[in-house]
Amino acid sequence: MPIAIVTGSGGLIGSESVRYFAQQGFDVIGLDNDMRAQFFGPEATTTPTTEKLKAEVEGFRGLDLDIRDADGVAKVFADNAKDIELIVHTAAQPSHDWAASDPQTDFTVNANGTLNLLQAARNHTPDATFAFTSTNKVYGDRPNFLPLIETDMRLELPEDHEWYGGVDLTMPIDTCTHSLFGVSKVAADLLVQEYGRYFDMPTVCFRGGCLTGPQHAGAQLHGFLAYLMRCTVTGQPYTIFGYDGKQVRDNIHCHDVVTAFHAFHKAPKKSAVYNLGGGRASNVSMLEAIEKCQAISGKELDYSLSPDARIGDHRWWVSDLGAFEADYPEWSLTYGIDEVLQESYDFNVEAWTAAAAG
Repeated sequence: MPIAIVTGSGGLIGSESVRYFAQQGFDVIGLDNDMRAQFFGPEATTTPTTEKLKAEVEGFRGLDLDIRDADGVAKVFADNAKDIELIVHTAAQPSHDWAASDPQTDFTVNANGTLNLLQAARNHTPDATFAFTSTNKVYGDRPNFLPLIETDMRLELPEDHEWYGGVDLTMPIDTCTHSLFGVSKVAADLLVQEYGRYFDMPTVCFRGGCLTGPQHAGAQLHGFLAYLMRCTVTGQPYTIFGYDGKQVRDNIHCHDVVTAFHAFHKAPKKSAVYNLGGGRASNVSMLEAIEKCQAISGKELDYSLSPDARIGDHRWWVSDLGAFEADYPEWSLTYGIDEVLQESYDFNVEAWTAAAAG
């Protein structure tokens, strides 16, 4: 059986990758050491997800391994070298704010951990597809200098702007503020590209917008749609940081992200890079998202506006999916904002309500 290595296998994209690629006939080895609980507190732990995957997914093997452990990573690759065909790298420290509190941990997880995986792949499975979940934060706060128009509910680009349909890869990454998280992800992104070029390996960076799904363990510092719906359901106060709640994000469902991995794996390229998000089909401002959450849940969100935007945070982001759609025309988005939020509510409402009452 072919093997897929999935890092961060207890997280949102990681767990979706485990289930999906197991269904596609892969044995899956997951690497996850539950650092999410360290980053965001016990409510963000990935342990229950990992245990559920072990119980429900045939052919899944979950290993408690820190990707900063170069020797441990190398051993996994060496022990399974003849069968590894795919590496899905989703493990990360994903928060602007957390990175500033502990830059060394942030950088070693995001950059050094990626380097360990790439070198292990180079040494043992150089022909295996290496798919990396990068981020649109590699562009820093460059989008904040776009000529945005303010409406009642959102910030928006003029329709005649070259990036109205979404930002493409021509946006530069230099001479702007990235946040320390953005810097560590830029380092990882460039490493993935360079291993593809230098060593002729099939690698891809997917520069994601907001990735979401019903199993997302939303926390204040990460996973805004899930956390927003949870706060609406439970009555927990919610704070919007900056831009009067008119900041815009595109959101892509975890299923659509993982099917993009698969499309690339079936016809891989060397050192590929794509922006991947909800694009024009699936984007929303904070104020618009609040209205939608309230309509779905029938409850009023207790929220406040803080004038302090997070460092490096975007005022507006919509991804241009054209490059990936042109290379992989069989792939398409299957979820929009309304479907994402309704699914999140239906999947979680009982558990969230019970926990709040508890």
